[in-house]
Amino acid sequence: MSDGHYCFVRDLGPVKGGKGMKHHEVIIDFNRRGIMTFVRGMFAKVRELRLVQTLNIRLGMRNRS
Repeated sequence: MSDGHYCFVRDLGPVKGGKGMKHHEVIIDFNRRGIMTFVRGMFAKVRELRLVQTLNIRLGMRNRS
């Protein structure tokens, strides 16, 4: 990035009327804060999936494939 730190970004395409500028979304910053935020987000997703599975089992909504 322009401030000197490294990060992984996803290109979202050109800015409307931006004369070549592009939107981007930062996926992960390669510094202590960015990595901790990424790891916390991953654990939150895993915990959410487990909670949904537990609720589905308690409510009797098992996946019957």
